Amino acid sequence: MKYYLKEFAKANIVGLTIFIVHSIILYVLGNPWYGDGAITFFIQNQIFSVALYAVNTMVIVNFRKRFTASLWNFKVLTYAFFAHIAVTLVTVFVLRLILITKYYNIPLDQYWASEGLEDYIFPFIITAVATTSFYAVSRWKRKQESKVKESKIIAGAASAKFDALKNQLDPHFLFNSLNVLASLIEENPRQATKFTTSLSKVYRYVLEQKNKELVPLEEELAFARTYMNLIKMRFEDSIVVDIPEQSSHSEYKVVPLSLQLLLENAVKHNQVTPSNKLHIRIYEEGNTLYVTNNIQKKQVVKKSSGVGLQNIRQRYGLLTSSDVVIKDDGANFQVGVPLLTQAGQASFEPKQTEYLEDKRYQRAKKKVEDLKGFYIHFTIYAIMVPVFIYFNVMSTSFPWALFPILGWGWGVVGHASEVYGWSPIFNKTWEKRKIERLMDDDDF
Repeated sequence: MKYYLKEFAKANIVGLTIFIVHSIILYVLGNPWYGDGAITFFIQNQIFSVALYAVNTMVIVNFRKRFTASLWNFKVLTYAFFAHIAVTLVTVFVLRLILITKYYNIPLDQYWASEGLEDYIFPFIITAVATTSFYAVSRWKRKQESKVKESKIIAGAASAKFDALKNQLDPHFLFNSLNVLASLIEENPRQATKFTTSLSKVYRYVLEQKNKELVPLEEELAFARTYMNLIKMRFEDSIVVDIPEQSSHSEYKVVPLSLQLLLENAVKHNQVTPSNKLHIRIYEEGNTLYVTNNIQKKQVVKKSSGVGLQNIRQRYGLLTSSDVVIKDDGANFQVGVPLLTQAGQASFEPKQTEYLEDKRYQRAKKKVEDLKGFYIHFTIYAIMVPVFIYFNVMSTSFPWALFPILGWGWGVVGHASEVYGWSPIFNKTWEKRKIERLMDDDDF
């Protein structure tokens, strides 16, 4: 019911607009209202407008249902065009037949004799302009919605890919750690016990940070030191590590667990013995954090899966245009990861706070658009009120201008009520009271 009332109100607003335009045209031509009174002309205008609005809306709704995916196809639009012509002409014909033969009591044969094509030109032009404008606006809105949807799909795909990359870290890190633990159990059971305790602390950090896009560099450096202490439980003095105590800039951030992956790869692919010590150094240079190690490849090693470096590259690729630097000069292996800031990286993961901010922005934007629409509506109404009065004074002493002024004014009041959320009956207090009552109802 609410939908039909809303559409009826729209039809009357369209009718008022047509009435104004038609009245101005007729006044300029020196033939106001074709000899009819202003009230009669206004009523007839509204009847025709509402009827034409209704039948053309039915055509639009029908075509939308039947051709949802191909509505904007040229062939479908052509069919729609002829459908609008047909319903417009038939509706005008039926209304004119009833109006002339029943209201003006003109015989049917005289009506047929006087009926001409010129009687259908004006309603046809008005309908053509209105429907064309509707399709043009709908097409534009569809394009804008398509762009927004495409952006959401791209962001969603990127977010899903980022999550998938992060989830690779769990088994990758855990399996490698368990391999180290298995080796320690055979070599040094006491160290294996310490390793297990330390591993639980390290893995807690993995679980805490895995769902973040970026973490402060200082946190990652602290974790790298803890992780290397864990690794040195097995290799003792065979590994020499140089990790800075703190970052040069507190705002620098890195992809979580990126250092752990690089350190793990360095230990995994190189010999680590007291006679062949592995030297690992972490340092900053410009906007890049470098991890370097001397190369002393193992004689027998399983083929690398490439998960570590590939994971880091792909995750950084989703967050920034800066590349991960990889250098291998035969003596040293070096990987440089970009140092990012929260403002400089492209975030796509919908955090709760960001989601709420976005919702607030969308609500504020809609509110501004609603206010703008109301201001435009009110401005047009304020301009047209003196126009109505002027035409009333120039045409007749009967105050016909009160009808469109009061009718349109009621529409402006309704528009203001909708925009500002005020209603004498169904207001915010009523809504709150009704919601609380339903929430307290156990059977709801």
